[in-house]
Amino acid sequence: MISLPIDAVLPSLRKALAERHEAVLEAPPGAGKTTRVPLALLNEPWLAGQTILMLEPRRLAARAAAERLASELGEKVGETVGYRIRLDSKVGPRTRIEVVTEGILTRRLQDDPALEGVGLLIFDEFHERSLDADLALALSLNGRELLRDEPPLKILLMSATLEGERLSALLDDAPVISSEGRMFPVQMHWGRPFQPGERIEPRVTDTVLQALDEQSGSLLVFLPGQAEIRRVHQSLQEALDERPDILLCPLHGELELSAQRAAIEPAPAGKRKVVLATNIAETSLTIDGVRVVIDAGLARVPRFDPGSGMTRLDTQRISRASATQRAGRAGRLEPGVCYRLWSEAQHEQLAAYGSAEIIQADLSGLALQLNRWGVTPEQLSWLDTPPAAAYSQAQDLLRRLGALSEGRLTAHGQAMAELPAHPRIAHLLLRAQDLGLTAMACDVAALLGERDILRGAGADLHSRLSLLSGETRADRGSQGGVQRARQLARQYRGFLRDKPGAAVADPEHPRWLGALLALAYPDRVAQQRRAGGAEYRLANGRAAQFGEVDALMKEPWLVVADLGSRQGQREERIYLAAELDPGLFENVLAEQVSVVEQLEWDEKENVLRAERQRKVGELVLGREPLTGLDDDARARALLDLVRRKGLALLPWTPELRQWQARVALLRQLDLANGGDSEWPDLSDDALLATLPDWLQPYLGKVTRLSHFANLDLSSILRNQLPWPLPQRLDDWAPVHIGVPSGSNIRVDYSEHPPVLAVRMQELFGLADTPRIAQGRQKVLLHLLSPARRPVQVTQDLANFWRSTYAEVKKDLKGRYPKHYWPDDPLVAEATARAKPRGT
Repeated sequence: MISLPIDAVLPSLRKALAERHEAVLEAPPGAGKTTRVPLALLNEPWLAGQTILMLEPRRLAARAAAERLASELGEKVGETVGYRIRLDSKVGPRTRIEVVTEGILTRRLQDDPALEGVGLLIFDEFHERSLDADLALALSLNGRELLRDEPPLKILLMSATLEGERLSALLDDAPVISSEGRMFPVQMHWGRPFQPGERIEPRVTDTVLQALDEQSGSLLVFLPGQAEIRRVHQSLQEALDERPDILLCPLHGELELSAQRAAIEPAPAGKRKVVLATNIAETSLTIDGVRVVIDAGLARVPRFDPGSGMTRLDTQRISRASATQRAGRAGRLEPGVCYRLWSEAQHEQLAAYGSAEIIQADLSGLALQLNRWGVTPEQLSWLDTPPAAAYSQAQDLLRRLGALSEGRLTAHGQAMAELPAHPRIAHLLLRAQDLGLTAMACDVAALLGERDILRGAGADLHSRLSLLSGETRADRGSQGGVQRARQLARQYRGFLRDKPGAAVADPEHPRWLGALLALAYPDRVAQQRRAGGAEYRLANGRAAQFGEVDALMKEPWLVVADLGSRQGQREERIYLAAELDPGLFENVLAEQVSVVEQLEWDEKENVLRAERQRKVGELVLGREPLTGLDDDARARALLDLVRRKGLALLPWTPELRQWQARVALLRQLDLANGGDSEWPDLSDDALLATLPDWLQPYLGKVTRLSHFANLDLSSILRNQLPWPLPQRLDDWAPVHIGVPSGSNIRVDYSEHPPVLAVRMQELFGLADTPRIAQGRQKVLLHLLSPARRPVQVTQDLANFWRSTYAEVKKDLKGRYPKHYWPDDPLVAEATARAKPRGT
């Protein structure tokens, strides 16, 4: 047996698990943890003949790991070592090591929370932090605590790059065992930063061709997704047409098994491979013969937006940890080379680690499983707790689907949780069975559970159903997807076989497709904004549109099965949909219809309309006028209008705004001294918050927007001041202040402190700044020139006369020689004229 770096720490691992029920193993790619650890622990005394479950984050990795483990034993898969993944399993009566994906484990835990007969649970590649892995770990820890004593269930977390201390703390300070990797030197080639809007495919293609000329060995190229893989594959096929020694091998999770094997296995003698892969090849797979890595530095990550209730795929920069993992693929067997298509400066700006999926994912599946388990997130142990906003949104969806009622799982919800499908799909299958539409529903569910099997062929889902049924033939590029969808549909039929449903007339009628989609996506029922247009409004209130002309644009109603947008875009792009007969809301989809009595303003006519509306979410199916309006309801509608449009809707005058500011000043002065104030809060915010108290009694004659102008707003607001505050307001915050010239000057209370703008000559003889509010507040003097332009702003008039007046006088006397500019302003006569009379 070939020696691997992990062999050196196996004794420490055996000792740790003999003494403890938890351990953390850190081992970089190439150390051999996946292929050696399960076999090394299989005959430990504490296992006592029990089985080992090892979790892999991906189906491809799970199958490959099982095959390698079996080959180490000289056996076929299904003997000592087996696997269980979606759509495929190979286990036998003698199987003691099962490699499974995390979703498989979650369902097994729900059926057997104690995992009887399992002695060791291994989480491989835990650093990927998939949602299913976090959920499975939380449930297994809880199930073990409540239901498992002897023999104990031991848990081992294995990872390439890991925050070992955090995991150790989660597992009650479990020992952390670290293994060295087998890594040869990897030479780095740095690229230039991508320019905004630049497509990555030309750069990747050029770099591949450069590396083929400069280096030996096979190449592993990391790209964000299947679309980029297809485009680079096509470009390289054209460029390498004369190079039969180069094999181009795409690698992603949706490929057929034979294509995946071709990418993983060594290149035939005399040939080189160029493997075009997603991050599936980052850690959990070993690809033989690779000594050159080309990394675009991007990954496609699903992100759930609680604001829209939708998940979109975002293309984002990878973390430094991922970049290290990818580069390490070049140094497994000999010194290698890594071409990074970004600069060293950009590398330093990358995040240290990627985000856990639980932080940014749709949590409806997790919420369904936790409700089935009978706990809330707070009752379980997590490395990262599910975000409250996303979890609340998930609970809301479950309630809409009838899975939850009064905080408890319904019988329908229990049945949904038992199906290996997203809650939306599970609901579709069960409701369709009740309607007698099982066959079509299983096909639809299979199509929705896989990537689009007919990309670029229009958005109509009917065309995909035709491929599944065999009515139309799939081209070569679609055959693998069609086969997987058919296999998944058969699996769904198997789950529903023992649950006969009703019989519906003409179950093959095309109209049922829209009904089935509406069951899964009630929030994505869509109504066309204008006949023949590309824009639709969804039941959740969002906008959606076709990116290009599509045959479905003739349909006034749709249900959208697949949509997405780039970050920052308002409209979602429609990728898959089907037409919807709105007549179905009368019977089959009646549960989605609500009837509301709506009083709202018609923004076009500026009148109050009262209607009874039949609605699907935010969409209006029909309306009829309401007569005999309830006064209170009408008043509430008017107040809502004022809240939406703001107080500017009311007939304010400049004088009334000054009155409001005078009251505010006196209130602020009271509060500034740390006490209460007898002056009410009449700020805009306070008035909006108390509209029913002061405005509602005066709305009896308002039926049109223009009627608001007839309100006596001044009297309405002044009535808010109890006696004797109106008199005090005039005394303490006067509208005008008398000055030595005899003029009464208006005070501007919109500024703080209040402003008194007055010509300087009118203040001659005044020794100090005028005060208001019983002397508590000085005004801010704007001292004006004869032309009424400010020449000085001050709250200290005495200091101005003493220190600044002489300089200002020189300037003003030169510009206004006919005016009166005395040497001593404190003894001079104030005047509102150019000069005092008799001068």
